[in-house]
Amino acid sequence: MPERRSAVVTARVSAAEFAAWRAKAAAAGVPLSALIRRAMARTRTWTARAADVERERTREAARIGNNLNQIARWANTHKGAAEAVEVIARLVAIERALAALARFESPDRDAH
Repeated sequence: MPERRSAVVTARVSAAEFAAWRAKAAAAGVPLSALIRRAMARTRTWTARAADVERERTREAARIGNNLNQIARWANTHKGAAEAVEVIARLVAIERALAALARFESPDRDAH
């Protein structure tokens, strides 16, 4: 038997937000409370440390993207003189850096 839901959560929202939430619940064919429970179940929370780690990941991805842009600019400028092996080696290095960045998972991330 499912646990009885007896606690009530109150949130202040604008009339427009409330109308949008009700419309989403109606479109999903569920009561608004069920929609909110489902949304909260999928929401991840972050500790301050995890947020710092995520910001660093974002900065690293931006640096990698900047390197990729520089390589593309160089290759477009020096089309005839481009050393294909060097360009490919740099692209492989970028691919490896992105793969390493994607594998990194913060230990503080809360999956609930």
